[in-house]
Amino acid sequence: MTPLDFTLAALGISFFAGLLGSLVGVGGGIIVVPALTLLMGVGIQKAIAASIVSVIATSSGAAATYVSQRITNMRLGMVLELATVTGALTGAYVAAFVPGKGLFLIFALVLTYTAWSMLRPGGRSIDPAPDPLADRLRLHGSFFDRSLGMDVSYRVFRTRLGLAVSYIAGVASGLLGIGGGVFKVPVMNLAMGIPIKACTATSNFMIGVTAAASAAVYFMRGEVLPFVAAPVAVGVLLGARTGARLLGGMKNSTIRMIFIAVLAVSALKMFAEGFK
Repeated sequence: MTPLDFTLAALGISFFAGLLGSLVGVGGGIIVVPALTLLMGVGIQKAIAASIVSVIATSSGAAATYVSQRITNMRLGMVLELATVTGALTGAYVAAFVPGKGLFLIFALVLTYTAWSMLRPGGRSIDPAPDPLADRLRLHGSFFDRSLGMDVSYRVFRTRLGLAVSYIAGVASGLLGIGGGVFKVPVMNLAMGIPIKACTATSNFMIGVTAAASAAVYFMRGEVLPFVAAPVAVGVLLGARTGARLLGGMKNSTIRMIFIAVLAVSALKMFAEGFK
């Protein structure tokens, strides 16, 4: 593959990744990393480093739109991000000691867990008891849902669980280059009682900060290759801005099924690579 062919392919794949990543709040890394490694022959560590940079682009492209539409729960995002950034730094340092095939298998397990959690019957598991921490921090929110034509208000539950999972999400972000949204979106939706659109928007708001924390570690190790990271970042940025414009008018069920489909396909490919 010539450098021009590589650049064009990376742009196209990354645009698609940014589009889907912004719709489901996972940063696009779940597509970028498998595509770079399985289709374009980039080493897993270099692909993760490029994906970390692309996650920053996804957040930049989508978060501003979601904030302006008042879908993002900024107070909740800032609280959870305290745990996520700590985890991201942990994951970025640990990544240097995990073998390539191990990263493939960890990645596949993360994706499988997320898809399963979103497919579980019974909808969200909401704790009816009030959450004093959420009340004290005023984390509850509301937004206008264009697909429903009405305001949607919600209360936040299980804030401490959200903080614990956010740390794990940060570790996954630094270790795997996936932005952490594959953990945060399900726990916010299934356990904390937050509508899927608000989960997506809030996750996009958080993932850029998370990725920036771990990106510095990858830069210092020399694993960010400009000829790989640059087209990936540009493609993801353009895709993320496009996806952010589409989200408001989409049905929640459509967003959920897109999310599950992307996870399932990526998990199968990463399992196959890890067991080679």
